[in-house]
Amino acid sequence: MNKKFSLIIFTDLDGSLLHRDNFKFDEIKEYVKSLKDDGITIVPNTSKTEKEIKEFTKQLGLELPFISENGSLIKGLDLINANFPNNIILSRDKQKLFEIFNSKVPEELKKKCKFILDMNEKQQMDILGLKNENLKNALNRKYTIPFLFEGTKLEKNQLAKILKSNTLSMQEGGRVINLGDKTDKVKSMNQVLKIFKKIEKNIKVIAVGDNFNDLDMLRNCDIPCLVFNDHFKQDQINIDNLIVSNKPSPEGWADVIKMALVKLDF
Repeated sequence: MNKKFSLIIFTDLDGSLLHRDNFKFDEIKEYVKSLKDDGITIVPNTSKTEKEIKEFTKQLGLELPFISENGSLIKGLDLINANFPNNIILSRDKQKLFEIFNSKVPEELKKKCKFILDMNEKQQMDILGLKNENLKNALNRKYTIPFLFEGTKLEKNQLAKILKSNTLSMQEGGRVINLGDKTDKVKSMNQVLKIFKKIEKNIKVIAVGDNFNDLDMLRNCDIPCLVFNDHFKQDQINIDNLIVSNKPSPEGWADVIKMALVKLDF
């Protein structure tokens, strides 16, 4: 086993580590914990909220540093080193973002955006696959605003272009699109690595994802891993040395990590 470098796993959760429909991960819980025991740093990097991630770590039985709301907040780096910051905010408040959205997006495109917070509880449950406290935690967002877009692909591209030119972004996940600040999973990942390199120069990075908003993260790591998702065809994804699982999450997560560790001789 080669431990001449520090290893960090940045991982998406929904559809990557957690089951796409029921959000469970019982089958791989002990394996995830064993990775931590082997000295591997695991950093969830997800569109989930801070409360959702804390619920995940509670179920896991481990405290982990994490990145929430598509790169908006970095939390818990002091778990890696006591001198690291506990809290790094990379986004403006969602109210400020919504004000920009309202002032800059044309009315015909606004009408195509159906915000989840404006829907009734049943609609929210159907779209997010969550209920009760889990639904409440998912909607408790500080930096991003989830919505559905009911327009054409051309109109969606127009919206993305307008948002980008006005310092906003739209991150497309498995269930919804999130209106957010000009940040993303890669920028926050690089911020974590910049801080980590203050104590460790030789670092290898595994990144795991399953959807559109994970691809840039996969393109900017040493070992990119894609968990099976029938929305994707591997030959349509231009990422060198990509590891792809044959199984969906959560088993697919364990499969790609095992293959990545063999590749790194770790």
